Amino acid sequence: MDHVAIDLGGRESQICRRGPDGQIVEECRRKTRELRSYLVGVPQSRVIVETCAEAFGVADIALELGHEVRVVPATLAPQLGVGARKLKTDRRDARALSEVSCKIDLPSVYIPSSVARERHSIIGLRSNLVSSRTALVNSVRGFLRGQALNETLRAAPEQMPKGLRLLYQRQGLPVPRFVERQLEVIEALNVAIQDADKDLEAIVKADPNWRRLTTAPGVGPVTAVLFAAIIDNVNRFPKGREIGSYVGLTPGERSSSDTVHRLSITKAGPRDLRWVLVQAAWSAQIHYKDDPLVQWAQRLALKRGKGIATVALARKLAVVLHAMWRDGADYQPRHQKAPPMAA
Repeated sequence: MDHVAIDLGGRESQICRRGPDGQIVEECRRKTRELRSYLVGVPQSRVIVETCAEAFGVADIALELGHEVRVVPATLAPQLGVGARKLKTDRRDARALSEVSCKIDLPSVYIPSSVARERHSIIGLRSNLVSSRTALVNSVRGFLRGQALNETLRAAPEQMPKGLRLLYQRQGLPVPRFVERQLEVIEALNVAIQDADKDLEAIVKADPNWRRLTTAPGVGPVTAVLFAAIIDNVNRFPKGREIGSYVGLTPGERSSSDTVHRLSITKAGPRDLRWVLVQAAWSAQIHYKDDPLVQWAQRLALKRGKGIATVALARKLAVVLHAMWRDGADYQPRHQKAPPMAA
C-alpha cells in the first residue's frame, strides 16, 4: 500500500507519495480543488492529512475512491516531526507525515458525516449572529451609561431597539444617528436569528431521534441539533458515561503514589457542546424544578455549591441524551433514578 501525505492549503496542496518500501515515489503540488482527479489516478493508498478546514472534505473524497484515510490531529503533528528544528515548509511537512505513516498506523480523529458537519455549521453560524448582536447591544448599553437620562433601559435584545426609541421619546430627545445605525443592525440580526431558529425547529421536527432529545429538561433545538451533530453516531460510545469525558465535563486528576489530587473539569473535547449542555442545565433548574435530576442537582448544590451542581447536571444530561438516542425513547422523568449523592 502506498502512503499519500497531503499538506492541505486553501489554494494549493503539497503531496508526497511513498511506496510500500517507504521510498518517495512522487512529489508534486496540486490545486486543492483538483485533488479528486489526482486521487483517482493513484493506486489504493493510505491518505494522510492534518485537521484543517479542508480536511474532512478531502477525506470524504478519498474514502469514496476506496482509499484508507487518516486525519491526524494538528496538535499531534509536531510530535511526528512536522516543523522540526524550526524548519517548516509544505514539502517537509508532507514528507514527514508520509514517512511516519510508513512506520506506524497513525491515529485519526473521527470523521463526521457530511450531514453532521452541515448541522454543526448551521449552529456555528447562528452562534456568530447571536455573538454579533450581543456585541452591538453591549455597545449601546455602554453608550447609555454615559448619558444623563432619567430612566434605565431594561429590555431583552429582541426588544431593545423599540425600548430605546421609546425611552428617548419620553425624554423628548431624538435618537442620535450613530446609535440609530446600531439599532437598525440589531433589528436585522433579530430577524436573521429568528429565521435561523425556525430552520433549527424544522430540522428537529424532521428527525424523530433529534425531536426526542428535546423532551429532556432544559434541552431545546440548539442543544439537540448540536449534540446530534457532534456525536453523529450514537454507537461511537458504548457506555454513556464516556460522553461526559469526551465533552470535558468530568473532573481531572493529578495523582502520584499515595497522593491524589482532584482537579476541575478537563474542558477537553468540543467546547460549544460543553457550553450548551451547561446552559441546558441552568435552564432545567429554572423551569423543571420538580424533575428528579434537577432535585438531585439541588441537593448537591447545598453541599458543593451551585456551580459544581450545574456542571454535574450538565454531565448527567449528556449521559441521558445518549441513552435516549440509543434506546429510541423519550425522556421519562418517573423512570429517571436520581444518582447517589457525592460525598
